[in-house]
Amino acid sequence: MTAESLTTNQMPAKVKIVEVGPRDGLQNEKTPISAQDKITLINQLSEAGVSYIESGSFVSPKWVPQMATSADVFNGITRAKNVTYAALTPNMRGFEGAIAVNANEVAIFGAASESFSQKNINCSIEESLARFEPIMTAAKNANIRVRGYVSCVVGCPYDGLIDPEQVATVAEKLFNMGCYEISLGDTIGVGTAASVQKMLQAVSARIPTDNLAVHFHDTYGQALTNIYTALQSGITVVDSAIAGLGGCPYAKGASGNVATEDVVYLLNGLGINTGINFDKLLKAGWFISDILGKAPISKVSNAYRAQR
Repeated sequence: MTAESLTTNQMPAKVKIVEVGPRDGLQNEKTPISAQDKITLINQLSEAGVSYIESGSFVSPKWVPQMATSADVFNGITRAKNVTYAALTPNMRGFEGAIAVNANEVAIFGAASESFSQKNINCSIEESLARFEPIMTAAKNANIRVRGYVSCVVGCPYDGLIDPEQVATVAEKLFNMGCYEISLGDTIGVGTAASVQKMLQAVSARIPTDNLAVHFHDTYGQALTNIYTALQSGITVVDSAIAGLGGCPYAKGASGNVATEDVVYLLNGLGINTGINFDKLLKAGWFISDILGKAPISKVSNAYRAQR
């Protein structure tokens, strides 16, 4: 699919949800979550029909204490057929940790903003991508697929608005390195329908839309609108987090990922198939929210719970 097809406005018949709550969602929570509670959450998500679950990350516990139990989580989950259990792996040590616990896939990440890259991982964009070359080689040898993330695809807390061509350049480099899918992340949630469409036009001119996903945060309440725009642009993979968990430690005021419950409600209303059991999904969100001692950041979830 090319940029020309962005004008068709046709909705896809099916959308894959990439559930990032157990990793991207929980990693910034101050309340320590036990490995067993994470395992229960992941099992509930798979039982609900979620086919892709980012289940943990193999990073230094010093920097992300919440992910220190990722090996225990991967070893403890009940693996369902046709479910991908993925791990974020920022370096070779992380990749080796993921392989040791039989992660189905791994993910690496770059940024479309130089300042964000420096603040986040203390190196330039080019340097960050060069660090992933050994992972790409090892993954290819192990027959493990690699997903690529690009942060700050619309705006950056330090650099302001980001040029869509810069996003396209970083995404293309990850794609050419061997990432089978590139997830485009609005890390601070400043995107609007217009800015998201421009960004997607730039990226899809270089990478087929079949190899793209979107990852929106809901800081300004625009995530669902932006997802709708992405669907019209030919995107069929959407990242989301159960109960709207998450945020960004390097972006003040950035609220959580768009809630999976809200996304599935939108897609159900559009007649788009996700393969997800909505009632079971709601219960998974209520489970982890109760563990955290707070209400879900999902209007749909809270509305349904109030009715019951």
